[in-house]
Amino acid sequence: MADVTDEQILNEEPKRTRQGTQRVTLESVARLAGVAPTTVSRALNYPDKVAKKTLDRINQVIEQTGYVPNMLAGGLASNKSRLVAVIVPSLVNIVYAETVQHFAKPMKEAGYEVLQGEVGYSLEEEERLVTAVLSRRPDGIFLTGIQHSNNCRRQLLAADIPIVETWDITPTPLDIVVGFSQRSVGRKTAEYFYDKGYRKFAIVSAEDQRAQIRNDSFKKVLFDRGIVDVPTSFVSGISNLQLGRQGAAKLLDAGLHGHLVFCSSDTLAHGVLTEVQARGLVVPDDIAIVGFGDQNFAAHTYPALSTVRIDRATMGRQAANSLLARLGGVPVEHKMLDVGFEIMERDTA
Repeated sequence: MADVTDEQILNEEPKRTRQGTQRVTLESVARLAGVAPTTVSRALNYPDKVAKKTLDRINQVIEQTGYVPNMLAGGLASNKSRLVAVIVPSLVNIVYAETVQHFAKPMKEAGYEVLQGEVGYSLEEEERLVTAVLSRRPDGIFLTGIQHSNNCRRQLLAADIPIVETWDITPTPLDIVVGFSQRSVGRKTAEYFYDKGYRKFAIVSAEDQRAQIRNDSFKKVLFDRGIVDVPTSFVSGISNLQLGRQGAAKLLDAGLHGHLVFCSSDTLAHGVLTEVQARGLVVPDDIAIVGFGDQNFAAHTYPALSTVRIDRATMGRQAANSLLARLGGVPVEHKMLDVGFEIMERDTA
């Protein structure tokens, strides 16, 4: 049997346009590999009982089509699981938890169970979890962000189920996207505080891709205005107050003074505020601080934290409404919904 060709794969692989897309099945994998469906099943369950050349050919087709084996033996008569999967960077971070809360309520009212999983900011971990989730055949998936590994993207498209991406925006979503422009956040924040008279800026940031997009856009605005030196302190891991203090300490130890510090989250900003005050410096006179997210504590720090507000409740509800429409077979008029953002000027800047 000849090896499967790239042309065969491309003819079978789901296209980006989802209208009329067919789910990649065990039968279609068997057809492309030139074997019987029972051979594919044996390769998945008992690979040691399949000839190596045949096994390699089957695995090639599986990888290139994004096929995920069905772990629901026999499936359900209705072919519906009534399960919707939610994948977020953190289950304890309020900015994601609140979005999911407002997403889950209408989904549960419509009779769906919502399963949640966290992946940090790792595309590899997201791919692993997506593979596990798709093997249980959910009816739909809620994702955080629009950046996914190539294999993860193939699997999601091959599944041919409604998908809503959140916390970002793109004209070419996997299916539907509900969020806001990370690039616009960075640009508008820099413009806003530059226009208020600030001329020295710094950044304390996590290393996730969405934060990096904001940072790059923030720095580009400043570069275009002649500010090329923007000291940056990156922290590793899920943002917390301790990491914010550590990020601020690096900058302060290097002589930072008179700067506005743009933080990738309110949690980091709270840590920066704590470290600055612990050193006897005055906010915002010595150091000004701007966060991101407008978490529930932001307006109640002392001084109150300036930040960028994201309407997480609206984002969650809009994501649910769009997904429910797709699940009900109702055409979705707008594949991209921008909920926008608002700069909240308070006392720290």
